[in-house]
Amino acid sequence: MAVRHQLIRHAPATVWSVLADPSLYGEWVVGTSRSEPLDGPWPEVGSRLRYTVRLGPSSAEGTTTVRHQELGRELELEAAFGELGTARIFLQLRPWGEETLVICDEHPLRGPARRLHTALSEAALQLRHRSMLARLAEVVDHRRERERGTAGRA
Repeated sequence: MAVRHQLIRHAPATVWSVLADPSLYGEWVVGTSRSEPLDGPWPEVGSRLRYTVRLGPSSAEGTTTVRHQELGRELELEAAFGELGTARIFLQLRPWGEETLVICDEHPLRGPARRLHTALSEAALQLRHRSMLARLAEVVDHRRERERGTAGRA
């Protein structure tokens, strides 16, 4: 299993606010360029997003379903991408002083990707997670800056 962590310099509630915003999914999830809710209020269990992956001039769509969540602490997703199958993505937020330790655990769940899971694909997931968690930290930073700017004008 590809497990990676990232310390984010904000409280868990701030990190959760990004995870709970379906319009931001495409900003922090590596490979996606756009996301939109399909059904149910995100991130309630059973709610789904449709996302778009762009590769050069081509694009394809997939869906992500919330399989489990503990408000402000855990979010477990199943991302489906056509014939490739699905992946389980588990994000856990742990308070770390006044910051948040985000732990990401992902592995292929169904379809050909599960059967073809190797040390090489595990290494690729580690690289993906490094980038994804860094992007999550940036999105959280930007959200916090916007909130501070709005509060300063009030």
